[in-house]
Amino acid sequence: MKILVLNAGSSSVKYSLFDMSDRSVLIAGIIERIGEDSASHRYNLGKADQVKLDIAGRNHQQALQVLFQTLSACGVLNDRRELACIGHRVVHGGEYFCEPALIDEQVIERITEVIPLAPLHNPAHLQGIQEAIRQTENVPQVAVFDTAFHQTLPDYAFRYPLPNDLYTQHGVRRYGFHGTSHRYVAGQAAHYLGKPLSETNLITLHLGNGASVTAIENGESIDTSMGMTPLEGLMMGSRCGDIDPAIHFYLGRTLNLSNAAIEALFNRESGCKGICGENDMRAIHRMAEAGDDHARLALAMYAYRIKKYIGAYFAVLGRVDALVFTGGIGENDPWLREQCCRDMTLFGMAIDPQKNQTPSRPCGNISQSGTRLAVLVIATDEELEIAVQAQECLEKQKRQVKP
Repeated sequence: MKILVLNAGSSSVKYSLFDMSDRSVLIAGIIERIGEDSASHRYNLGKADQVKLDIAGRNHQQALQVLFQTLSACGVLNDRRELACIGHRVVHGGEYFCEPALIDEQVIERITEVIPLAPLHNPAHLQGIQEAIRQTENVPQVAVFDTAFHQTLPDYAFRYPLPNDLYTQHGVRRYGFHGTSHRYVAGQAAHYLGKPLSETNLITLHLGNGASVTAIENGESIDTSMGMTPLEGLMMGSRCGDIDPAIHFYLGRTLNLSNAAIEALFNRESGCKGICGENDMRAIHRMAEAGDDHARLALAMYAYRIKKYIGAYFAVLGRVDALVFTGGIGENDPWLREQCCRDMTLFGMAIDPQKNQTPSRPCGNISQSGTRLAVLVIATDEELEIAVQAQECLEKQKRQVKP
């Protein structure tokens, strides 16, 4: 069984083709700068070196044509009918979706309805979905939603203390994001611990340019740091995370900034970038090592805010089986992991400095021997998780239509 995973952005299409018999990646790539003269296509074929090609990609239609031509030329997909399905990443499913959905007109309508909640992402996802449907007639299409994993949050966790009609009429609530990653590493952590996921409590940290933390009780998300939008929660590469909401009004009054300007400031000019002018954590470390005080402050703030959430989620869960680091920063920054876990022996948590420097891949336990709580570093694989969820969705559909 072959499953193609697509993640369509406004000017890019990221993809992976899986052989689900052994969950191996046959090919993975990205088509970037769609609509520009500098459009390009990079891909890895199995374990081969990366191939980069300049292409004529004026729109998503041409991008997907290039994609399927490449799959055929590389011999990994000779006929599109070989595909069991195409799994699509969709950032926002609102309250409609708590699991993957076989795409039909109603699903497309629902994804369209929540565009106001994800105006930068859902329109691009819809472009990718509609073009994939046109180019792969009769191939099932499955939507996998980043927000779905967090639909198990209780109402006291997802509601904001605002007038009821803002929720009931306008959908103002906490949705959470990065759910596909949190779900994947939760399953991997439970497997490592030798426990059923349904009996496992975890705190999972997805740390990249965007960052979030989730409290998982018996395999289900019960709280998460991102809210109605990905702006809430942890300090991030260029997003501010949690701040006093009245700052918005203050900036409007004192600097005469428009709502659009303030939104751009909070999303693209804040976080680490706002403090030290850089949002790449590797560069920030180099700056700090060279004596840059702003970089040192950015690192301290970043780690401190993560640590506060860890403590809060210990209080929420009561019992925690493991703390999990994932994402580009979570998997590759030993200094940050050490800072987040320092002086946490009250919770039964302490990390081994040597293990922390070189954690095993794809799942490494960096805890000190004899400590109660496992601290794990797990490489996330959102594309594989989408493929697995898409396969499960197909199998569920087949069971439902059996006489």
